[in-house]
Amino acid sequence: MSLNTQTDDVENVGEASDSDSERSPLLISPISGIANRGNSYLNQKLKRFQRSLSISSIRREDGRPIFETSGASQRVLGTFAGVFCPIALSMFSTLLFLRGGFVVGQAGLLETYSQLILAYFILVMTVLSICAISTNGAMEGGGAYYMISRALGPEFGGSIGFLFYVAQVLSCALYVVGFVEGVLENFGVGGSFTGNDHGLPNDTDWWKYLYSTVSLFICLIICLIGGAMFARTSAAILLIVVVCTLSVMISIFAKNYRLQIDIPFNNQYIYPNQSNLNQNNTITGNYTGLSATTFRENLFNNYTGDYSTDRQMNYATVFAILFSSVTGILNGANMSGELRDPSKAIPRGTLSAVCFTFCTYFILTTLIAGSCSRFLLINDYVFLQQVNLWKPFVVIGIFASTLSASLGNLIGGSRILQALGNDQLFWSLLKPATITTKSGNPLISVFITWFLSQIVLLVGKLNAIAPIVSVFFLLSYASVNLACLALELASAPNFRPTFNYFSWHTCTLGIIGCMIMCFMISPIYTSISLVLMLILAIILHFRTLPTTWASISQALIFHQVRKYLLILDPRKSHIKFWRPQLLLMVSNPRQSCELMDFCNDIKKSGLYVIGHVKVGKLDDYPTDPVMEETPKWLQLINHMKIKAFVELTLSSSVSEGFQQLVRLSGLGGMKVNTVCFGFYDDTMPTDSLLKTKIRKRKLFGSIDSSQQDFESYFKLPRSNGERHLTVNEYIGLIQDAFKLQKSVFLCRNFQLLNKENILKSNEKLFIDVWPVNFFRPDTASYFDNSCLFMLQLACILTMQSGWKKHTQLRVFLCVNSLSENTGIKEKKLSTFLRQLRIQAKIVIVSFEHLLSHLTADGDHYSAAAAPQSEGELDDVKMHEFAQVPQAYLDGVNSLLQANLNQSAVTFMYLPRPPSSGQNTYTPYLEQLSAISSWSHPTVFVHGLHPVTSTAL
Repeated sequence: MSLNTQTDDVENVGEASDSDSERSPLLISPISGIANRGNSYLNQKLKRFQRSLSISSIRREDGRPIFETSGASQRVLGTFAGVFCPIALSMFSTLLFLRGGFVVGQAGLLETYSQLILAYFILVMTVLSICAISTNGAMEGGGAYYMISRALGPEFGGSIGFLFYVAQVLSCALYVVGFVEGVLENFGVGGSFTGNDHGLPNDTDWWKYLYSTVSLFICLIICLIGGAMFARTSAAILLIVVVCTLSVMISIFAKNYRLQIDIPFNNQYIYPNQSNLNQNNTITGNYTGLSATTFRENLFNNYTGDYSTDRQMNYATVFAILFSSVTGILNGANMSGELRDPSKAIPRGTLSAVCFTFCTYFILTTLIAGSCSRFLLINDYVFLQQVNLWKPFVVIGIFASTLSASLGNLIGGSRILQALGNDQLFWSLLKPATITTKSGNPLISVFITWFLSQIVLLVGKLNAIAPIVSVFFLLSYASVNLACLALELASAPNFRPTFNYFSWHTCTLGIIGCMIMCFMISPIYTSISLVLMLILAIILHFRTLPTTWASISQALIFHQVRKYLLILDPRKSHIKFWRPQLLLMVSNPRQSCELMDFCNDIKKSGLYVIGHVKVGKLDDYPTDPVMEETPKWLQLINHMKIKAFVELTLSSSVSEGFQQLVRLSGLGGMKVNTVCFGFYDDTMPTDSLLKTKIRKRKLFGSIDSSQQDFESYFKLPRSNGERHLTVNEYIGLIQDAFKLQKSVFLCRNFQLLNKENILKSNEKLFIDVWPVNFFRPDTASYFDNSCLFMLQLACILTMQSGWKKHTQLRVFLCVNSLSENTGIKEKKLSTFLRQLRIQAKIVIVSFEHLLSHLTADGDHYSAAAAPQSEGELDDVKMHEFAQVPQAYLDGVNSLLQANLNQSAVTFMYLPRPPSSGQNTYTPYLEQLSAISSWSHPTVFVHGLHPVTSTAL
């Protein structure tokens, strides 16, 4: 039967000081040589060594101690002043005195409870993650950004840190607007302490902007003084806020009688005609004192419009207002660079502040719902001062809580910007933000944050800023939870925080809660924020990052790859999903760049290993030379932008080292199935590395080292006849590959392959396949595994990007036109290719004129190569080599060259080396060289196993 297929059925001191190791490694002096000194001298040295082990003496390269004492000028804050006070003040902010009643009036007490519980659930889940991360290492400046970036890596850390910084800027402006709103409600025209005829002018938004600017400038002055001044200020302000809050609670109990409270004149819903306002047409709301009736009336929601923004309220918008006021849980972490002991202060201070503020809000909202009518709650933001025994208490509380919250976000944002600048993620754009005073206060960073907050103030309305503030903070909190979840799932041995009250369940719940509320509040703001974060992550991914951080992505990839490699069972592999798993043997990469790139194209998403054998013995080296050379090879891989692994080995011979590489390359179900060698001939190699362009990113700069690094490391190609292998050793490697059951292909003249010219060609070039063993021409009508393997590799090449557009597969069918039906054979081949889903152009080549050379007797002729009869073909092994006359070789070479027109690469049949002895290796190689003696890239292919399938 003609044209059939024969198928042979990878310890630091203070483990947590991760950033210290990346910025300034520890230096510890060796003490070797002490034992040979005198006893007195030995005792002296031992005492000095003991002193050197004290924590305070371990220093960075710049001479600063790794572990600074509590008296250090930059770390002066404790748990209460540095964490509890900033967080509590920021979480009180606008909700406590300005929006608490509004939330209850719109949502009702039951939904207010649900919103508080939901908000604090998200906060508590995030706090648990913060505590876990902050107790897993030494915290530096930058707070949440520092935690996220060191956990998720620079790409996501930088993008999320930027969004968190924007959230701090927006929040700072929000609280300043809240402060100005409190000022104007009391001291503006028509305010509670002024009449309609006098007070601070507020008839235009520019007056409000002026007051906001002055307020923000006051915050700037306090922040410029420094962190210690801010801490002392926040502690005093918190005391004031607590006193004012207690006065409100006491007043509600003390004033247990009905009051008529005037609705402010700036409420345009109640007073639509603002030009004819006077004291005679004042509208009032009812304060009933603690009343069961009032309590019942305020249990359920009654959403109406907001008189300051004219927007209809609903559950999500009211939640945004509430949540934007309690977003300060990271204010303590933002001060991490100035805390004496961040790992202890952050968990204790944050959890205490969260519990304290939740209890306060729960009690206050309950008292408000039981004492004030809904009409009053919705239409008067500052009704509490009318209820209070002494009105100025509430005014002072409003000013203290909002101004201090603004202070916290201004100084916290400046610390984040400083940390971003120190990490150099955004090139030198943020370098000015790293300028500090002698005490460590980032002056320029404070000014930048102040300026951006000044721009946000143009929005003007508190309830208009609140949704976007909530979205940005929710995304930041989701990122913190994501960082902790990633660390937990990666199961890294070094992730062992001293805070143990968290799990992957808490992290996941925090992420889900944050993302759901983000899209409920504003799908538009959330989508824009996520897109912005993704763009920043992509930019940071493509640029050269001047950091050596441990990225969580690597740990997660390792964890998942290990898991899936265990699942990948080689016993379940199927021919339908076969792909080439290549091992390319490279002696000197400077002369093999084109071949390395070609194998990268032909691997079809399979395993690609570049192997190299260093001849020698480990005893001859002080350390393993392979470990020293591997990074340079990896650098070359990155330089060439090929997706390959590097495997180097040290062995006493190339043959032994090759066997090691074949057996050990890959892991589990991903093992090498094909070996590629360069061709052994007399062609002098060229320095292909010089022809390789330095790969650069067009937009974001180079990620590779300079070309001089490679030129200085890898040896120049040989310029004389000296070789590392003999012919017998080379053929022996091929024989070893077959013994190890690996398919083989030999690549010749690939220094002539110009891929750029192929991909720029205006006309289609051909990938030629000659599925015939020219050393046994009588088998030309039969396809074995080698023929199918050849077709598969050629087809894969035409499927690759670039090659697919500019090349086409061309299959040559060699026929004896005198004795064979050419049309029938062509039709059978066409049908067979169609069954394999291979699109190719079939070219009929008549080679009967070559067969005449095989009938003459000669010294170099093997009778085994003579044409066989149909009945004898079963006994013929198609893959074997048979020596043929030189005249026949010349004829084959001429036939091949005559059909090279517009050919890019030619695939040819590789017969197995003769097994009769090494004396036949030289003729075998010479005859392979003779039929391919042209200046054209050629691939000799021999396959051992089936690689194609016609089944579904």
